[in-house]
Amino acid sequence: MSKQQQKSALSESESKPASGNVSAESAKKIRNFRKNRSSEKELLKGLLEGNKTALGRGITLIESNQKSHQKQAEFLIEGALPHAQKSIRIGITGVPGVGKSTFIESFGSYLIEKGKKVAVLAVDPSSSVSHGSILGDKTRMEKLVTEKNAFIRPSPSGDSLGGVARKTRESIILCEAAGFDVILIETVGVGQSETTVHSMTDFFLLLKLAGAGDELQGIKRGIVEMADAIVINKADGDNQKAARDAKLEFNRALQLYPLKESAWKPEVKLCSALYHEGISDVWEMISDFKEKVDENGFFQHNRLEQNKFWLYQTINDYLKSRFYEDSKVKEELKRQLQLIENNETTAFAAAKHLLSLA
Repeated sequence: MSKQQQKSALSESESKPASGNVSAESAKKIRNFRKNRSSEKELLKGLLEGNKTALGRGITLIESNQKSHQKQAEFLIEGALPHAQKSIRIGITGVPGVGKSTFIESFGSYLIEKGKKVAVLAVDPSSSVSHGSILGDKTRMEKLVTEKNAFIRPSPSGDSLGGVARKTRESIILCEAAGFDVILIETVGVGQSETTVHSMTDFFLLLKLAGAGDELQGIKRGIVEMADAIVINKADGDNQKAARDAKLEFNRALQLYPLKESAWKPEVKLCSALYHEGISDVWEMISDFKEKVDENGFFQHNRLEQNKFWLYQTINDYLKSRFYEDSKVKEELKRQLQLIENNETTAFAAAKHLLSLA
């Protein structure tokens, strides 16, 4: 064999494995894609059958930041969407210590006795130092967590505004598709997060305490004017008189607010979640609200407006994420931060320069 033939044969033998590797890699990608799609379909099937394990796995995919998980989550949401929109979504908020978890357990147990399926999405505060969360809502709702028709999912608030989990809205869709007809969303506490919760729920319930100075908050605009009802919790024992007095104060304060677009007049109720008193009154009030807003068309109108709001929010989140992931922006951001530290530029000039790169 001549040197030229040897060289040609060697070149050919070296090129074959490379071609084979590309082919094998492509085949592997195809197999993985088919495997993932198959598992996604099985997960969606289990979800639509009301399997709580499938629901939990679906929400885990929604909360994940991995690209492959995000694609799987999109597939699930698209498949679940035609089966959603069949619940009433109730936002529950109040200052820490007001008894939100106790109220939700008592309220949820009552609804299950009435034949409802209840999902609780509880947002747990994340530490600004360690970025961790306790996720202890299941331990606080010992009875409710054992119920067959209850699903409790604590989620870390992460870096989202005021503690509302970034993917709570998508989780609601999966819960509805799994057959849960009452979705309870518990927020971290009173703050800016309430505006976000208000934008994804049908009924907004504010829990208050009597004798803790909360009565005076009723005359201030803000959280109270968003509420569809104020429920004064722990109205039992020696606290009953203070609770009745607080109810009068809040009723007077609510007279100062203009009529809501829903034409619903917010009510004030007393309850003792610990002793399961007044819980039925709260559900009766919510049922009256649902009947009223169904009749005047506000329920559907509100859902449509919320969808528009979340379209803009999703666009904003995407643009923000894409901006910070840009390689040029990442590099220049470091330089601009150094210039700010050296007092060689202003934050406004640096921001304008960075935005011009995107």
